[in-house]
Amino acid sequence: MDIEAPQSFIVREECQKAASQNGFRRVLGEEAGWRAFASTTAHGTIYLAAEGSKGPWFLATDHAGVVAELDWPSASMPGPGTRRYSFDALGELYAALNRVYALAISLPEAPLREFERRVADLPRATEVERLVVQRIGQEIFRDRLMDYWQGRCPLTEISDPALLRASHIIPWADCESDAERLDVHNGLLLSALWDAAFDRALVTFSDAGEPEFSSALSDQARAELRWSAPISLTDEHRRRLRSHRERARSQW
Repeated sequence: MDIEAPQSFIVREECQKAASQNGFRRVLGEEAGWRAFASTTAHGTIYLAAEGSKGPWFLATDHAGVVAELDWPSASMPGPGTRRYSFDALGELYAALNRVYALAISLPEAPLREFERRVADLPRATEVERLVVQRIGQEIFRDRLMDYWQGRCPLTEISDPALLRASHIIPWADCESDAERLDVHNGLLLSALWDAAFDRALVTFSDAGEPEFSSALSDQARAELRWSAPISLTDEHRRRLRSHRERARSQW
């Protein structure tokens, strides 16, 4: 694949527009036909290039956490970053950048850094003050889960924000650190009914992401807990879900 070096005016403008509209507004420069961008809110650097003004378009990133989450085929080509991807159409590049940004502000410690920044000067002497700090953490956790799960329950495809809940796998109170509490791999974005069942250990999930139901659930309740596909889980999700399964099964 023959990347323009240096980029033409049209390619440069299209790359900058695509990056800016998807959260990467800091231009870091250009080298060997790749233009580098960063964000004030997301960790890591992205690199954009093209074979010509009509594509194909290329994306590279150095964010190891983002790369680990993506199942896109990599492009076998030299360039910056730890992984490179190719897209035939500019619209495909936009969609890819949107996903990369959503992951980059969620992984691995971005929520923790945001939390620490927002609560750095807040007192924690009283129970009321500690609850204020906790609510800020839970708000950040929910926002980042919305980004990570693309604003929809992975079981039901429900995308109405009012019907979605940020479900901790290891409960907030049982986490050993703020890093664990705010890690998106310690959470599932579930519709309200699924969240209630999961929180009360009436349902848990296998390593394959398939629901396992308590015998205490009525046939009607099981029928209402409809789902269209298993949850796509990472190894970090699975590690935490093992303790949830043990707790759930001990109560069944």
